[in-house]
Amino acid sequence: MSNLLITGANGKLGRHVTQLLLEAGKDHIIAASRDTSKITDLAAKGAETRTADFDDPASLAAAFRGVDRVLIISTDSLGTGQRLRQHLNAVKAAAEAGAEIVYTSMPKPEGSAVTFAPDHAGTEQAIIASGRPYTILRDAWYQENLLMTLPGAFASGTLYTSAGEGRLSHVSHADVARSAAAALSKPSTNQILTLTGPELLTTKQIAALASEVIGKPLAVVDLTDEQLAGGMKAAGVPEAIIPMQVSFDTTTREAGFDILTDDVETLTGRKPEPLRAFLETSKAAF
Repeated sequence: MSNLLITGANGKLGRHVTQLLLEAGKDHIIAASRDTSKITDLAAKGAETRTADFDDPASLAAAFRGVDRVLIISTDSLGTGQRLRQHLNAVKAAAEAGAEIVYTSMPKPEGSAVTFAPDHAGTEQAIIASGRPYTILRDAWYQENLLMTLPGAFASGTLYTSAGEGRLSHVSHADVARSAAAALSKPSTNQILTLTGPELLTTKQIAALASEVIGKPLAVVDLTDEQLAGGMKAAGVPEAIIPMQVSFDTTTREAGFDILTDDVETLTGRKPEPLRAFLETSKAAF
């Protein structure tokens, strides 16, 4: 029996991974969070809980003590340099504890136009340099992310994009959770995997598929990055996050997400959920 620790266990992904591992019942599961009062339900299901604050190296050292493998889930701190500092604290603590490392990254972070890609690239470099066995999981964009854009697009009948003919493969949150649980459950072998769905689609193809499934028209209007940013500003999108959102389309257009793998199936033994299935089960959101 191995001691497996999941950071960010109060988050959606961390909680899902923890629950999957508890259900498997093969290992000692440690759920870590900045605030353990928020994961008492996981403790009730059999998880040990530990305090782990990525801004407090001492808490990380204590949390990772005696752990065989740790899942470092990337934080949501997007301030200048903050997330990378947090990740480096976690990597250092894991290495000093002698733990193997599983990390949730993003596709092709090196040189990506995505504003937070350097956080992931820097973390990957630190993990590799640590000398500890590792599995890096580069998660494609979640299918669930479409719930932040498509409902509004359907409401207006228009989807604005600067992604051009760039393709991407959305993956379901559940497939990522299952993959992370599987990766954490076995020894790491110094590998970098990319978790994608089963198909590569352009924004126009995604819109057409969504229109077919939802039964509403959806026109796609191509813009430049500058026009897209201007439209977001006019629509009231907070200026602080506009560059990040535009960078997603830039990266798509530049083929930064144009990758398709069978890594989800290799890890879990199940084919990843296609986008159509997600849209059909999410109709109520549109």
